[in-house]
Amino acid sequence: MSVASNRADTFEAVVIGAGVAGLAAARMLAEAGRRVALLEARDRVGGRIHTVQSVQGDLPVELGAEFVHGLPAELIDLVDEAGLTRFELDGDSRCAGPGRGVSRLGPCGDQHVVHQLFEELSHVQLSPQSRDLSFSEFVGQRKVGAEATAWATNYVEGFNAADADRISVRALAKQQVAEDAISGERIFRVVQGYVRVPEFLLGRFRDARGEFFRSMAVRSISWEPGKVEIATETGRVLSAKSAIVTLPLGVLQARRVAFSPQPTEILKAADSLAMGSAARVVYEFDSAFWKEFTSLKGVSFLFAPDATPPTWWTTSPKPGSTLTGWIAGRKAKRLEMDLLPETGLETLSALLGSPLHDVKKHVLRWHMHDWQVDPHSLGAYSYVSRGAIDASDQMSLPVEQTLFFAGEHTDTSGHWGTVHGALRSGCRAARQLLAQP
Repeated sequence: MSVASNRADTFEAVVIGAGVAGLAAARMLAEAGRRVALLEARDRVGGRIHTVQSVQGDLPVELGAEFVHGLPAELIDLVDEAGLTRFELDGDSRCAGPGRGVSRLGPCGDQHVVHQLFEELSHVQLSPQSRDLSFSEFVGQRKVGAEATAWATNYVEGFNAADADRISVRALAKQQVAEDAISGERIFRVVQGYVRVPEFLLGRFRDARGEFFRSMAVRSISWEPGKVEIATETGRVLSAKSAIVTLPLGVLQARRVAFSPQPTEILKAADSLAMGSAARVVYEFDSAFWKEFTSLKGVSFLFAPDATPPTWWTTSPKPGSTLTGWIAGRKAKRLEMDLLPETGLETLSALLGSPLHDVKKHVLRWHMHDWQVDPHSLGAYSYVSRGAIDASDQMSLPVEQTLFFAGEHTDTSGHWGTVHGALRSGCRAARQLLAQP
């Protein structure tokens, strides 16, 4: 491997990807006095955090990660350090039961069987000797009935962007324990927009004299112990002693970046995980007209497993005139994205029991982003396939003390698919690099 001799392109470390994992790692390294380059393929920071402004000046619209799940200390501290404000979603839920088509919303009714199912899930044995199951297999063994199965499957696929026939029960059990430890049932939003968090990290990185390169996709990574050469699509080549790679799981699995030599064990572990599918449509309306329906005042979430999208949420208790429709897992894979805005309005009309033209007259605009075809993500976020519970641990191990991998898919604490999981992984990778002589 030839190492570039141009001092301007030689660094102590290069971090690939300016999502939260990459930004957190780059900041730690730069503040530790290392000369660091941060490369980002997009023309913005944040990765799968993607915020746009609303037309009416309401809360910003989130097209990627939206929620702070629970009270993870490192993320809460970061939001506070950035001087940002968070609020907790608070309100009732309304449901349209499965098996009856897209019917009008009403009270969600007794979910005792579903709650019991997830309580049992939290006690799944995590010993290496225990046989892993998919969630579908787990539910099938319990014979809980069609309606409870539909509700539970809709939740697991919607929350994890997963295929219930593939997602690991052992991973779900680990995830539930992790969520319980941080009050994961509580959900928060950042008032100023989630993108302010990665923007703050970038500012701190630059304050520490880190060098940021946007719109610079990586083509290849050539390496040997103690030396890395990174070739970009722009033709620029950077060299360093080590690199932290935060490419999303979908990009790693597609081999969009060539490694020479290949980190075989890392890529094998990556291939055993799954990149989830999810889509959303966010409608900006001229008013929160759904509050005219007495039963929907103060409502946060709407659930309708037979609908497209099957999950909806408001900005309650914050005033706002946006509604978000969410579809994930197997349903998202079958989705015709171009039809989603119109289909969503038809669904909303049926759920509210209001004529379609009455719903449409309130629409100002809608927003979508298809993460599955986005070349810089190739999916929404990761989940653990049956039998792959140790894959993220394997991906967190340094390769010859030269290549370090981070990103939500490498989280080892059970918080896959979350911003705080990504944040933890970036800090872990930076600590690993800094520990090298």
